[in-house]
Amino acid sequence: MKNQASVQAVEVIRYRDGRPLPVAADETAEEEPLEIRVEGQSIAVVMRTPGHDRELAAGFALTEGIVRDAAAIFEITSCLTTSPDAAGNAVDIALRDPTSFDAAMLSRHVFSSSSCGVCGKATIEAALQQFPPINTATAVAPQVLFSLPARLAAAQETFQRTGGLHACALFDAKGELLLVREDVGRHNALDKLIGHELLAQQLPLGNRILLLSGRVSFEMTQKALAAGIAIIAAISAPTSLAVAFARANNQTLVGFLRGATMNVYTGAERLSASG
Repeated sequence: MKNQASVQAVEVIRYRDGRPLPVAADETAEEEPLEIRVEGQSIAVVMRTPGHDRELAAGFALTEGIVRDAAAIFEITSCLTTSPDAAGNAVDIALRDPTSFDAAMLSRHVFSSSSCGVCGKATIEAALQQFPPINTATAVAPQVLFSLPARLAAAQETFQRTGGLHACALFDAKGELLLVREDVGRHNALDKLIGHELLAQQLPLGNRILLLSGRVSFEMTQKALAAGIAIIAAISAPTSLAVAFARANNQTLVGFLRGATMNVYTGAERLSASG
């Protein structure tokens, strides 16, 4: 399974025992702006790790409510831009029905980030109007969940080289790793993952397990809901709004998945002894 993100060589001075060593080479994860357009109209500039840009755009379009399925996308093209805000790359999403796009209705105008300070109740109710709650009941054995972090770590090729990337991965109910994406941004990694499945016409993902290498914010649970993901597990912690959102949408949310321990915040009924 090939998933190598872009890296860039830099010079560093390392210290050992308090003393500087000779200049040496190091590798860092690349970070560059990407302008996302819909029907030629710029809607966002994201700082991402180059690679899988079409997937990123497709996942962004789905999780922002611009499209509901792959059939709504006519094509995604790449181009260069000289915009002072995003000098470099751009992707343009052409819709089969251009009249369906209304930039004023983008969810990002309402839900900017986990630190935007919006009312939790209002946020959850608004998001419920965008994506239906989960109605699947896929079961998974706790032992399967315990095995996932090590399998993800083994597949994080660029993280092993740079230590500077987040990762999102999809597993089946038996714990088989199906897909992994890395990016400097947590949200980008998840959009790339979801975008891949969208373009492959694999949605909804009710029979998959999503594993996140970092914490779980509200926006991550919202993106998972857009893809129909029922089980979300994370190596780190969830936020209070992520827990409330997962509970309201019938998602199973697991945090602090490390070794043989985990915290199950919502949807414990999906965890069974046999899976």
